[in-house]
Amino acid sequence: MTHINVLDPSASPLDYYGYELRRYREAAGLTQKQLGGIIFCTGSLVGQIETARKLPTAEFSERADVALGTDGLLSRLLDLVLRSQLPAWFRQIAELEARATEIYAFQAQLVHGLLQTEAYARAVLGVMDQTDLDRRAAARLARQRILDKEEPPVLWAVFGEGVLHQEVGGPEAMRGQLLNLLSYLDNPRVNVQVLPFTAGAHAGLMGSFDIFRFESDPAIVYSEDYETGHPTANPVEARARLLRYDHLQAAALSLQDSAELIRQVMEERYGEQRAVA
Repeated sequence: MTHINVLDPSASPLDYYGYELRRYREAAGLTQKQLGGIIFCTGSLVGQIETARKLPTAEFSERADVALGTDGLLSRLLDLVLRSQLPAWFRQIAELEARATEIYAFQAQLVHGLLQTEAYARAVLGVMDQTDLDRRAAARLARQRILDKEEPPVLWAVFGEGVLHQEVGGPEAMRGQLLNLLSYLDNPRVNVQVLPFTAGAHAGLMGSFDIFRFESDPAIVYSEDYETGHPTANPVEARARLLRYDHLQAAALSLQDSAELIRQVMEERYGEQRAVA
């Protein structure tokens, strides 16, 4: 007889997801192999997700919800599962991103996590630590689901021009990353500006930061170092950082000119431009 792992659904969101998946599958009278056949995956994958050894994806969750008649339960659990895979110190920030109505981000060295491609994210996360890279990259990319909500936040992202030239993950990864930034040009809720080298000394020289604004709660400012993050709702700091951001936006190129610079760097450094979807 096949040994079945006994899951404690209270152990973690991933364990709870696996417990519910198994409960619904067994209630439907399906084996793991049979469910896999219905949702176009292997029975082994179903088993790994049921035993909390592998992360589910949005596609898996949506198909399993339909096949098992869960009324969308697994898809609703997915955000909680993926958020739980983030570093403990960052989970509060992911919650702030999910609740914010407006996000203002300044990044001097990297593309912001909400706009990273998978290849770029894996290169960033794997610099000093290759362990569990699949899970960590999936958790980072899952944060981007907030941009697909029915009412997503308005995201303003200002990048230093050096971000376009810093070759993270190799030429192919950079080409894909810059194409991804260009794909937002006609999206009024995701706005990308580049702070050019010619701006000289600017209001962001002290480092990268984010500002989260909410419907009724005070604004929160967030910055981080190598090991942890530092959120604060201090109104004096929030006002000071908002003023800095105003100056950064004023010094940055317009949305259209930023796109032109991104396209130029992509063509000159990372190969021919491909059509933007």
